[in-house]
Amino acid sequence: MLSNDILSALKNYTANMQKNVALVLQTGVHSNRDELVDFLEKFVSVSDRLSLREEDLGGALRSPLSFLLEVDGESSGIVFSGIPGGHEFNSLVLAVLQLAGTPIKLDSGITAILANVREPLNFEVFISLSCHNCPDVVQALNQFAMLNPFIRSEMIDGGIYPELIAERNIQGVPCVYLNGEVFANGKIDTAQLLEKLIARYPEIASAQGAGQPALPEQDVTVVGGGPAGVAAAIYAARKGLKVTLIADRLGGQVKDTLGIENLISVPATTGPKLAGALQAHLNDYDITLKEHLRVEQITQGRIKQLTLSSGEIIDTKTLIIATGAKWRELNVPGEKENIGNGVAYCPHCDGPFFKGKDVAVIGGGNSGIEAALDLAGIVKSVTVFEFMPTLKADQVLVEQAQARSNIRIIKNVATKEVIADNGKVVALDYQERESGEIKRQPLAGVFVQIGLVPNSQFVKGLVETTPYGEIIINERGETSAEGIFACGDVTTVPYKQIVVAMGEGAKAALAAFDYYLKQY
Repeated sequence: MLSNDILSALKNYTANMQKNVALVLQTGVHSNRDELVDFLEKFVSVSDRLSLREEDLGGALRSPLSFLLEVDGESSGIVFSGIPGGHEFNSLVLAVLQLAGTPIKLDSGITAILANVREPLNFEVFISLSCHNCPDVVQALNQFAMLNPFIRSEMIDGGIYPELIAERNIQGVPCVYLNGEVFANGKIDTAQLLEKLIARYPEIASAQGAGQPALPEQDVTVVGGGPAGVAAAIYAARKGLKVTLIADRLGGQVKDTLGIENLISVPATTGPKLAGALQAHLNDYDITLKEHLRVEQITQGRIKQLTLSSGEIIDTKTLIIATGAKWRELNVPGEKENIGNGVAYCPHCDGPFFKGKDVAVIGGGNSGIEAALDLAGIVKSVTVFEFMPTLKADQVLVEQAQARSNIRIIKNVATKEVIADNGKVVALDYQERESGEIKRQPLAGVFVQIGLVPNSQFVKGLVETTPYGEIIINERGETSAEGIFACGDVTTVPYKQIVVAMGEGAKAALAAFDYYLKQY
């Protein structure tokens, strides 16, 4: 599992470890234990600062496939149950490096909130090694554990613990439990984890510094960390302005895209790689990054005042909104109630849970047909439900889907309800739009792929939007509010493409600079 190339790279990563980190493995017998021991022995062989020992920790660890991380003899609160390969290998590496001295890149406002936790929080994160969203959650909660001894985080590979998955009716990942109760399901970022934590424990939000200016007055503040937001921040910084970028996660929706082949001059890349490149380019400039935070409120005026989810305040002369879009929901009975129990939005992450089963894909656009093709190689059958009389996907994709014997396409139908029994999805009710007849399709999973909705709720009433929530802008990226600009997928600009968003971000920054020169 760990090739010589990987071990060589790992040796370079661990060369500057400042503290000793021990991997403490629970004793016992398991059919996969030899594989795990071999994995861990090779892992610790790359540095004298790393060690492995086996110990009977009683009920402290889940099974003989569980190990915890110790730093200088003290438990870190970080546990892995399973073999952290696949996407989770990075979670293990990052945890070790951060425990050994690599700085944790969390905003001071966030660390202040986490420091206020004063009761035990035991997080369990159920993952799949093929899930590209799961590591974000594991790594975020691992950092929480590093920052507060009251917090414990355990990664659990659902493929290793099928009985536990069945017992808890888990049908999607990542699935997070807190102190034995469901805390979060599906794709979720650090900002959302914090919001949920504050909602459950409001007292931790009284962090020192809340309600106080986080920074000196800024010339330009960009809200959103996708291609449009990063382009805007870089262009503004190149003009010599004081720039802050606020993002719940850097990369935005791009981070969830596996294959990108239409970014001109880059023949092929992936969302995570592009997100990394965006951050690397951003780091070349004097830009203040406040990641994993959201803007809760904006007060308009000559100087705009932004209140962050940490309670901190930022004053800025100009504002650029580049918050992108999110998956559109069906908004039918049974959808939200069954997220993680049969309703999913990521076929790459949750497809393996439906191996050999019947599933549905809602939506006949490119994303829907691509999801159907992806799932067809895993599940027993896929039924695509399209609202319109014709499919909206590219013809080449439609032809591929029609050539698959286990893909069925039903057009001109409206999804009415997701049906569940004993906590699991068992069917989908839909209506034939022409006849009005309601029919029921037995199935085990529903994958929703009906497009995007703009992330503009926080500016409602501040700037003019369309009935669909898109921020209305002119050719310069100006909104209806003076000194406030917008760009990318959150706006009325057509063709929601990465290359378009980058250009729009650059244009909004140049327009903001022109405004700054005239006003200040």
